Amino acid sequence: MRNLANYSCRPPAPVRLEGRYVIVEPYERAVHVHTLWEALGAEEGINDLIRYFPNETYSRPEQLADWIETVNSTKGFVTLVFRDKEDGEVVGMASYMRPDPANGVVEVGAVAHGPGMSRSPLSTEAHYLLARHAFEDLGYRRYEWKCHNANEPSKRAAIRYGFTFEGVFRQHMISRGENRDTAWFSIIDSEWPLRAKAFEAWLDPANFDEQGHQKQRLEDIRAQLQEKAL
Repeated sequence: MRNLANYSCRPPAPVRLEGRYVIVEPYERAVHVHTLWEALGAEEGINDLIRYFPNETYSRPEQLADWIETVNSTKGFVTLVFRDKEDGEVVGMASYMRPDPANGVVEVGAVAHGPGMSRSPLSTEAHYLLARHAFEDLGYRRYEWKCHNANEPSKRAAIRYGFTFEGVFRQHMISRGENRDTAWFSIIDSEWPLRAKAFEAWLDPANFDEQGHQKQRLEDIRAQLQEKAL
Protein backbone atom coordinates (compact mmCIF):
# COMPACT_ATOMS: atom_id res chain seq x y z
CA MET A 1 0.00 0.00 0.00
CA ARG A 2 1.19 3.49 -0.83
CA ASN A 3 1.87 5.61 2.24
CA LEU A 4 -0.30 8.72 1.89
CA ALA A 5 0.53 10.30 5.24
CA ASN A 6 2.23 13.23 3.54
CA TYR A 7 0.08 13.33 0.40
CA SER A 8 -0.99 16.72 -0.90
CA CYS A 9 -2.31 18.30 -4.08
CA ARG A 10 -3.40 21.75 -5.14
CA PRO A 11 -6.94 23.01 -5.78
CA PRO A 12 -7.67 23.69 -9.44
CA ALA A 13 -7.42 27.32 -10.49
CA PRO A 14 -7.99 29.19 -13.75
CA VAL A 15 -5.31 28.00 -16.15
CA ARG A 16 -4.31 28.27 -19.80
CA LEU A 17 -3.39 24.99 -21.51
CA GLU A 18 -2.22 24.81 -25.10
CA GLY A 19 -2.14 21.77 -27.34
CA ARG A 20 -1.58 21.13 -31.00
CA TYR A 21 -5.22 21.72 -31.96
CA VAL A 22 -6.92 23.50 -29.08
CA ILE A 23 -6.33 26.14 -26.43
CA VAL A 24 -8.00 25.83 -23.01
CA GLU A 25 -8.41 29.19 -21.29
CA PRO A 26 -10.13 30.55 -18.17
CA TYR A 27 -13.68 31.77 -18.58
CA GLU A 28 -13.95 35.57 -18.52
CA ARG A 29 -17.38 37.09 -18.85
CA ALA A 30 -16.22 40.11 -20.84
CA VAL A 31 -14.40 37.88 -23.32
CA HIS A 32 -16.75 34.91 -23.57
CA VAL A 33 -20.32 36.01 -22.82
CA HIS A 34 -21.23 36.22 -26.50
CA THR A 35 -18.62 34.00 -28.14
CA LEU A 36 -19.43 31.01 -25.94
CA TRP A 37 -23.17 31.54 -26.42
CA GLU A 38 -22.72 31.46 -30.20
CA ALA A 39 -20.34 28.49 -30.01
CA LEU A 40 -22.94 26.44 -28.15
CA GLY A 41 -25.64 27.15 -30.71
CA ALA A 42 -27.19 30.37 -29.38
CA GLU A 43 -30.91 30.29 -28.55
CA GLU A 44 -31.67 27.86 -31.39
CA GLY A 45 -29.27 25.17 -30.19
CA ILE A 46 -27.94 25.69 -26.69
CA ASN A 47 -30.91 24.34 -24.75
CA ASP A 48 -30.82 21.04 -26.59
CA LEU A 49 -27.04 20.83 -26.20
CA ILE A 50 -27.14 21.32 -22.41
CA ARG A 51 -30.49 19.61 -21.77
CA TYR A 52 -28.88 17.42 -19.10
CA PHE A 53 -27.47 20.40 -17.19
CA PRO A 54 -29.58 21.29 -14.11
CA ASN A 55 -30.37 24.68 -15.63
CA GLU A 56 -33.39 26.60 -16.76
CA THR A 57 -34.08 27.23 -20.44
CA TYR A 58 -31.95 30.08 -21.77
CA SER A 59 -32.93 32.76 -24.26
CA ARG A 60 -30.09 35.26 -23.77
CA PRO A 61 -26.28 34.94 -23.43
CA GLU A 62 -26.35 36.85 -20.14
CA GLN A 63 -28.32 34.00 -18.55
CA LEU A 64 -25.60 31.47 -19.35
CA ALA A 65 -22.94 33.91 -18.14
CA ASP A 66 -24.83 34.45 -14.87
CA TRP A 67 -25.02 30.69 -14.27
CA ILE A 68 -21.29 30.22 -14.91
CA GLU A 69 -20.39 33.05 -12.56
CA THR A 70 -22.70 31.67 -9.88
CA VAL A 71 -21.30 28.13 -9.93
CA ASN A 72 -17.74 29.46 -10.06
CA SER A 73 -18.28 31.71 -7.04
CA THR A 74 -20.57 29.53 -4.90
CA LYS A 75 -19.74 25.94 -5.84
CA GLY A 76 -16.02 26.19 -6.53
CA PHE A 77 -16.23 25.41 -10.24
CA VAL A 78 -13.31 26.46 -12.42
CA THR A 79 -14.88 27.00 -15.83
CA LEU A 80 -12.59 26.75 -18.83
CA VAL A 81 -13.31 27.58 -22.44
CA PHE A 82 -12.05 25.72 -25.52
CA ARG A 83 -10.71 27.71 -28.45
CA ASP A 84 -9.81 26.27 -31.86
CA LYS A 85 -6.11 26.97 -32.26
CA GLU A 86 -6.34 27.17 -36.05
CA ASP A 87 -8.88 29.97 -36.39
CA GLY A 88 -9.15 31.28 -32.81
CA GLU A 89 -12.88 30.57 -32.53
CA VAL A 90 -14.45 29.56 -29.21
CA VAL A 91 -15.89 26.05 -29.57
CA GLY A 92 -16.90 24.70 -26.14
CA MET A 93 -16.38 24.54 -22.40
CA ALA A 94 -15.89 22.32 -19.34
CA SER A 95 -15.26 22.85 -15.63
CA TYR A 96 -13.21 21.37 -12.86
CA MET A 97 -15.84 20.62 -10.20
CA ARG A 98 -16.13 19.48 -6.58
CA PRO A 99 -12.39 19.55 -5.85
CA ASP A 100 -11.38 17.57 -2.78
CA PRO A 101 -7.64 18.19 -2.41
CA ALA A 102 -7.49 16.43 0.95
CA ASN A 103 -8.36 13.15 -0.76
CA GLY A 104 -6.98 13.97 -4.19
CA VAL A 105 -10.29 13.88 -6.06
CA VAL A 106 -11.60 16.28 -8.70
CA GLU A 107 -14.36 16.01 -11.31
CA VAL A 108 -14.60 17.32 -14.84
CA GLY A 109 -18.15 18.37 -15.67
CA ALA A 110 -20.42 21.01 -17.18
CA VAL A 111 -19.02 19.73 -20.47
CA ALA A 112 -20.49 21.30 -23.60
CA HIS A 113 -18.96 20.68 -27.01
CA GLY A 114 -20.28 23.07 -29.65
CA PRO A 115 -20.69 22.13 -33.31
CA GLY A 116 -17.23 23.53 -34.03
CA MET A 117 -15.70 20.62 -32.11
CA SER A 118 -17.45 17.87 -34.03
CA ARG A 119 -15.50 15.53 -36.31
CA SER A 120 -12.18 16.97 -35.20
CA PRO A 121 -9.42 16.24 -32.65
CA LEU A 122 -10.42 19.29 -30.59
CA SER A 123 -12.57 17.59 -27.95
CA THR A 124 -10.16 14.71 -27.45
CA GLU A 125 -7.19 17.02 -27.02
CA ALA A 126 -9.10 19.36 -24.70
CA HIS A 127 -9.91 16.49 -22.35
CA TYR A 128 -6.38 15.15 -22.57
CA LEU A 129 -5.06 18.56 -21.51
CA LEU A 130 -7.54 18.82 -18.63
CA ALA A 131 -6.73 15.34 -17.32
CA ARG A 132 -2.98 15.82 -17.72
CA HIS A 133 -3.13 19.07 -15.77
CA ALA A 134 -5.12 17.42 -12.96
CA PHE A 135 -2.76 14.46 -12.62
CA GLU A 136 0.64 15.83 -13.57
CA ASP A 137 0.51 19.48 -12.52
CA LEU A 138 -1.90 19.44 -9.58
CA GLY A 139 -1.18 15.93 -8.29
CA TYR A 140 -4.71 14.46 -8.11
CA ARG A 141 -5.21 10.75 -7.46
CA ARG A 142 -8.71 10.39 -8.91
CA TYR A 143 -10.34 12.20 -11.83
CA GLU A 144 -14.11 11.81 -12.14
CA TRP A 145 -16.69 12.08 -14.91
CA LYS A 146 -20.38 11.97 -13.95
CA CYS A 147 -23.45 12.40 -16.08
CA HIS A 148 -27.18 11.84 -16.23
CA ASN A 149 -27.63 8.13 -16.84
CA ALA A 150 -29.86 8.95 -19.82
CA ASN A 151 -27.07 10.94 -21.46
CA GLU A 152 -25.73 8.27 -23.80
CA PRO A 153 -23.33 10.55 -25.74
CA SER A 154 -21.66 11.61 -22.48
CA LYS A 155 -21.30 8.00 -21.33
CA ARG A 156 -19.79 7.00 -24.68
CA ALA A 157 -17.36 9.91 -24.48
CA ALA A 158 -16.23 8.92 -20.98
CA ILE A 159 -15.49 5.36 -22.07
CA ARG A 160 -13.71 6.56 -25.21
CA TYR A 161 -11.48 8.88 -23.18
CA GLY A 162 -10.45 5.98 -20.93
CA PHE A 163 -12.66 6.47 -17.88
CA THR A 164 -13.81 3.33 -16.07
CA PHE A 165 -17.54 2.95 -15.46
CA GLU A 166 -18.15 2.45 -11.75
CA GLY A 167 -21.93 2.22 -11.55
CA VAL A 168 -25.14 4.21 -11.32
CA PHE A 169 -26.21 6.23 -8.28
CA ARG A 170 -29.98 5.76 -8.35
CA GLN A 171 -32.18 8.73 -7.46
CA HIS A 172 -29.02 10.74 -6.99
CA MET A 173 -30.68 14.13 -7.40
CA ILE A 174 -33.64 16.06 -8.74
CA SER A 175 -32.81 17.91 -11.94
CA ARG A 176 -35.23 20.16 -13.80
CA GLY A 177 -38.05 18.83 -11.67
CA GLU A 178 -37.32 15.19 -12.54
CA ASN A 179 -35.38 12.32 -11.05
CA ARG A 180 -31.76 11.93 -12.13
CA ASP A 181 -29.84 8.68 -11.86
CA THR A 182 -26.14 9.48 -12.22
CA ALA A 183 -23.55 7.35 -13.98
CA TRP A 184 -20.07 7.54 -12.38
CA PHE A 185 -16.74 7.11 -14.18
CA SER A 186 -13.15 7.65 -13.11
CA ILE A 187 -9.49 7.50 -14.02
CA ILE A 188 -6.99 7.02 -11.18
CA ASP A 189 -3.38 8.13 -11.09
CA SER A 190 -1.90 4.66 -11.61
CA GLU A 191 -3.88 4.37 -14.86
CA TRP A 192 -3.00 7.78 -16.20
CA PRO A 193 0.46 7.10 -17.74
CA LEU A 194 -0.95 4.49 -20.14
CA ARG A 195 -3.99 6.60 -20.95
CA ALA A 196 -1.73 9.59 -21.58
CA LYS A 197 0.34 7.58 -24.06
CA ALA A 198 -2.84 6.52 -25.86
CA PHE A 199 -4.05 10.11 -26.09
CA GLU A 200 -0.68 11.26 -27.41
CA ALA A 201 -0.52 8.50 -30.02
CA TRP A 202 -4.07 9.24 -31.19
CA LEU A 203 -3.42 12.99 -31.39
CA ASP A 204 -0.21 12.55 -33.38
CA PRO A 205 -0.70 14.02 -36.90
CA ALA A 206 0.54 10.69 -38.28
CA ASN A 207 -2.70 9.11 -37.03
CA PHE A 208 -4.77 11.18 -39.50
CA ASP A 209 -5.04 10.85 -43.28
CA GLU A 210 -5.11 13.73 -45.76
CA GLN A 211 -8.87 14.17 -45.20
CA GLY A 212 -8.36 14.40 -41.43
CA HIS A 213 -9.85 10.97 -40.72
CA GLN A 214 -8.36 8.90 -37.91
CA LYS A 215 -6.36 5.84 -38.85
CA GLN A 216 -6.68 4.17 -35.45
CA ARG A 217 -9.38 4.64 -32.82
CA LEU A 218 -8.35 5.89 -29.39
CA GLU A 219 -9.88 2.80 -27.79
CA ASP A 220 -7.84 0.49 -30.05
CA ILE A 221 -4.59 2.30 -29.33
CA ARG A 222 -5.26 2.07 -25.59
CA ALA A 223 -6.08 -1.65 -25.85
CA GLN A 224 -2.82 -2.29 -27.73
CA LEU A 225 -0.83 -0.46 -25.07
CA GLN A 226 -2.59 -2.39 -22.31
CA GLU A 227 -1.83 -5.69 -24.03
CA LYS A 228 1.85 -4.79 -24.33
CA ALA A 229 1.94 -3.83 -20.66
CA LEU A 230 0.74 -7.26 -19.50
